[in-house]
Amino acid sequence: MSREHRARNRRPKTIAAVAAVTALAAAGLAANAGAAPADSDPAPKPAAGEALFDDFNYTSHDDPKLAEHGWSARATTGAPGVPGATWAPENITFADDGGNSIMNLETSTAGTPESTEHSELLSDSMKFKNGTYAARVKFSDEPKSGPDGDRLVQTFFSLNDLTAPMADDYSEYDFEYLPNGGWGETDSVLFTTSYETYNPDPWETVTQQNSSRSSFAGWHDLVFTIDDSNITYYIDGQEFAKHDAKYLPERPMGLYFNQWLIDLEGQPATEERSYDQQVDYVLHVKDEVLSPEEVTSKVDAYREAGTAFEDNVPAAGASDAKPHGGAASGKR
Repeated sequence: MSREHRARNRRPKTIAAVAAVTALAAAGLAANAGAAPADSDPAPKPAAGEALFDDFNYTSHDDPKLAEHGWSARATTGAPGVPGATWAPENITFADDGGNSIMNLETSTAGTPESTEHSELLSDSMKFKNGTYAARVKFSDEPKSGPDGDRLVQTFFSLNDLTAPMADDYSEYDFEYLPNGGWGETDSVLFTTSYETYNPDPWETVTQQNSSRSSFAGWHDLVFTIDDSNITYYIDGQEFAKHDAKYLPERPMGLYFNQWLIDLEGQPATEERSYDQQVDYVLHVKDEVLSPEEVTSKVDAYREAGTAFEDNVPAAGASDAKPHGGAASGKR
């Protein structure tokens, strides 16, 4: 796959609710006619099951609740992106948007590695494998300030650590939007990529990938599902790609959002500029393949119940290690 990078680079189940409550009563009490009627319009509640939901209702990157809920704002150097750039935790901010809390990831540069700041939010554990992954993400085609043209990557993905070059137990599933091209592209493109494995040096990958060469600026509902047969990607309720069983995960993964610059060649100016990627919520439902419509219903139920955060996905055991921010960089 001709892309320069390395970030970290059954059919839907029918969930039948069977309620069979019978009463063997005496002959004269035929149908429990005197029972009180059921509530005809009960308040919606999240479906039972093991799930992570986060509405990103925080005050800042160092809000204690962010760590309590299993997230870290990356604060290191290293891949992917511009060598010498910094991953700045303070570039992760939160704001109210019409009564709804939104997470913002800012990336900025003045055209030098030293001035370049990337941003990444990652889960503190690798415990996510089969099931449904969803997020509502706002991509942007233009900087919020300064000149345009930088080769930017805006993402939502899951991955685990590469234990050795070309290790069979590596897994990664990406939504990646490049508003200004890069990795051989000259204009806006969105990639969905499933990794079996890779070698960071010399760069080699085993992947399946789909792309759309058009603008994805604005809010989008991103969903991918993993069962025992396929990885399926959806954008705004429509199937975008279906990838083969060869690329199914062998080990649990972590969750990530990040925004970073591939290089500094797209815009050579030394004028300061900055870009935003925003996230409304994230959802993972363990071992259940939900349709995009079911995802929307589940998120609506959390919000109507006043639930801003829930995580009852169990730890994955010995392999439930903290994910690595970044990972190796290479060529797509």
